[in-house]
Amino acid sequence: MREYSDKKDLIAEISKTADMFIREFEDIREADKDIRFQEADRTPGEIIAYQLGWMNLLLQWEHDELEGKEVITPAPGYKWNRLGDLYQEFYDRYQNYSLQELKETFTDTVLKITVWVNKFSEDELFIPGGRKWASSTPSNWPVWKWIHINTAAPFKTFRGKIRKWKKLRGFP
Repeated sequence: MREYSDKKDLIAEISKTADMFIREFEDIREADKDIRFQEADRTPGEIIAYQLGWMNLLLQWEHDELEGKEVITPAPGYKWNRLGDLYQEFYDRYQNYSLQELKETFTDTVLKITVWVNKFSEDELFIPGGRKWASSTPSNWPVWKWIHINTAAPFKTFRGKIRKWKKLRGFP
């Protein structure tokens, strides 16, 4: 897993990988948003919905903790060993968005994430225990790892998935 020297480094990586990820959708037509190929396990719309779902969970965990509410990870009614159902909820939530709306929502949500990350102290981000929700699993990761695995890391991974989809669809 990539390491970061400070929060500015983390924010720069999130911004860079988000931009590279969302640019992959520039040449996809609205009519192609929901086309599925067996070899590419998600549609373009689902790929963006997945990213939105996880980013919004991060923001919700933080909001709930700051409000003094109990944070249930990954989400109320879902278990870590049954994430497929949670992914389906993400897809359902965003299914009626146009591709343009998905891209705009993605960009807006990335901005919210970077503003949020910038509010952390370096210790809150990089030392385990910076947030109770980040310590809610046996891994006891620092907050930055949760942010990384739900932003920059999948932005890179899913960039490959959309490229595979585009190849199957006949894009050059």
